[in-house]
Amino acid sequence: MTGITLGMPINYAGDFRETIANLRDFEGVGVRRIAVPEAYSFDAVSQLGYIAAQTDTMELQTAILPMYSRTPTNLAMTAAGLDYISGGRAILGIGASGPQVIEGFHGVKYDFPLGRAREHAEICRKVWRREKVEYAGKHYTLPLDAEHGGSGLGKALKIINHPVRERIPMLLAAIGPKNVELAAELFEEFQPFLFHPGYVDAAFGESLAAGKAKRDSALGELRIVVQAAAYITEDSEQIENALGFVRHHAALYIGGMGARGKNFYNSLVQRYGYVEEAKVIQDLYLDGKKVEAAAAVPDELVKAMSLIGPRSYVAEQIAAFDEAGVGVILASPSAGTHRERVDTMATLAEIIA
Repeated sequence: MTGITLGMPINYAGDFRETIANLRDFEGVGVRRIAVPEAYSFDAVSQLGYIAAQTDTMELQTAILPMYSRTPTNLAMTAAGLDYISGGRAILGIGASGPQVIEGFHGVKYDFPLGRAREHAEICRKVWRREKVEYAGKHYTLPLDAEHGGSGLGKALKIINHPVRERIPMLLAAIGPKNVELAAELFEEFQPFLFHPGYVDAAFGESLAAGKAKRDSALGELRIVVQAAAYITEDSEQIENALGFVRHHAALYIGGMGARGKNFYNSLVQRYGYVEEAKVIQDLYLDGKKVEAAAAVPDELVKAMSLIGPRSYVAEQIAAFDEAGVGVILASPSAGTHRERVDTMATLAEIIA
């Protein structure tokens, strides 16, 4: 038995209505959370609102709303609205994204991600407590007064409706040391990426300890949320094919998400101990050799990030996640048919229980 909640992310691609029509099958076998990504695709909130009407028990996680594209109070209103229509099932996942998206797609300056994340969390909680929103931060001033560029006519307001909960759980997507520390201090959950359960202390230990030392006990225990590809099979060819997708996905981030010297995912993998491998993957990927970059991703890393293989092996992996402090696994079933994907999630639910 573990303390893990089983969840599932929705992919950007595919027929959304067909996916949602099948969600009750996953809900019925024990999937307790659904996570909808945003990035620069369709917005996540409208999709989650539709999902709220089609499900009964699943938690509804935004994965991940970029902070720069919404004001803190807009995020608070949005989460409160989703929590209201779902009967208290919302999880507000936020993150900084990166300058490629924030400046390239939104046209907003990418600056001070750490300070903005703190102020977002503090302002959201003031809104949900129905306090008048008065805030004097480094990045946000509410009401915006003349001194900070406003007209001086702004009023300190509180949200009109009464939120279902005055503390909607907040999740911070984080892999950098300072962001992980902030998540451990101020958020209910944090979601790293390319998660290796064997190197939690090496990659995050110091930051988690520093953040937890400042943590308000009212927040409860910090929950780690991870995403992992899942495929339960004895077939060695199917296992290799499924691991191949993970390998290419990892290479994209380790090698291609950012410039040389400014790639957060590459730095993370180096903290795992794959220093030379990370450099090779990046060099190959940025030189356009994507297949070779994927082949350079260490087998041990690919397998450790995944739930792919025979049931006994997957059970060992889930135990490793549990040992590492993971509280939520967002499993992406890789099987080819809907029935097989449901069976995969049912088996994972059995193992977790």
